[in-house]
Amino acid sequence: MYFMIGMAAIAVQTSWKLSTKGAFVTTLLAAESTDYSASVGGAWYEELICGVVLSMKSILNAVTGKPGRPAISGCIALMALCLHVSSSAAEDFPSKPFTVVAGFGVGGSIDRMSRAMSSFLATELGQPVQVINKKGAGTLLASNYVLRRPHDGYTIYASGSPYIQNTIVQGNADFTIDDFAYLNMQWFDEDLFALSKRSKYKNMLEVIEAIRNKPKTVRASVVRGAGGHLMVKLMLESLGIPQENLNLVVYNSGGQARAAVAGGVVDFIAVSAKGCESIKEYLNPQAVVSDQPNEEWGVPTLNQVLAPTGMTVPVLPGSVRGFATSAQFKKDHPDRFKKLVDAFENTLANEDLQRLLDQGDIGRRWIGPEQSTTVMKTNFDLISKYSYLLEQ
Repeated sequence: MYFMIGMAAIAVQTSWKLSTKGAFVTTLLAAESTDYSASVGGAWYEELICGVVLSMKSILNAVTGKPGRPAISGCIALMALCLHVSSSAAEDFPSKPFTVVAGFGVGGSIDRMSRAMSSFLATELGQPVQVINKKGAGTLLASNYVLRRPHDGYTIYASGSPYIQNTIVQGNADFTIDDFAYLNMQWFDEDLFALSKRSKYKNMLEVIEAIRNKPKTVRASVVRGAGGHLMVKLMLESLGIPQENLNLVVYNSGGQARAAVAGGVVDFIAVSAKGCESIKEYLNPQAVVSDQPNEEWGVPTLNQVLAPTGMTVPVLPGSVRGFATSAQFKKDHPDRFKKLVDAFENTLANEDLQRLLDQGDIGRRWIGPEQSTTVMKTNFDLISKYSYLLEQ
């Protein structure tokens, strides 16, 4: 834009020289009565152009004592036209490839959701969409990466709850839940407690008894900062069992945690139910963290399983996954943010994508930015209440 303004200024200067020598200057542009702001469409450009026009006219009148000459007026109009072209170019979004940052490693639920969506989203946006993985520290590394990228809309964050919340409430993050603008949370998932078929234990009550009376003999896998991680610790606390009695193996992706239980490396897992279908033959499902039994897995609720102990545990929300941008991007470019929202909504309405997501047991709900923000903030309040357990 500055280049165009400079060129217009040079044109003004050249036209002035030509006119002072008596040269005949013909212009097809409007004279001083032109409404230059209309050619730009208003906004802050209107104020800028009007200011430039008035300033140039004032200078011209002061020097010549006459109204602006046609050549000068034409150049002023040309400057307005240049600003209009520049404005249109600035809003030519999208104009380059997008990067989706998955907060976990390859093979996990966030990764699978991102890669399933990417090609369909690229078609909708008209630009390539690349998925990269930034695993580590329970999505803290990914969150920081996203917030440090230019706030131009070309970096999209694939994450959700309780991952973002846990990195905040544990005190490791220098950002807040409000530093992200949520496009859509599309995948709502309950946490599943399941034994490995290679484990010597046959049910959760046997596991609990072993954890209580034979410390460090039971191994479990969870995803760092996920709902299952918090639920295992909350269960032990509710049962009065020291946290150190359980040999808890914490992984940075659901794929790694599931591989551990499928291979018999651990005795049980607490992880998002969706995503476990691929290892179903290796599992002995026990309970779901919910208020209702899960018919798909044929298991009761965790509190129904714990009923013989006389104890209950709070039912925390499971994993919620979706997409977001930085809040700064939404603030700086509300029109671009709206384009992204529309693109995600249209993408999820694609029947081919719906079939693909259903085949992979990947959520595809559309709730939009407002409800997604409410979900993330509500879960933040709940997780904050029990976050101290993750510090143990």
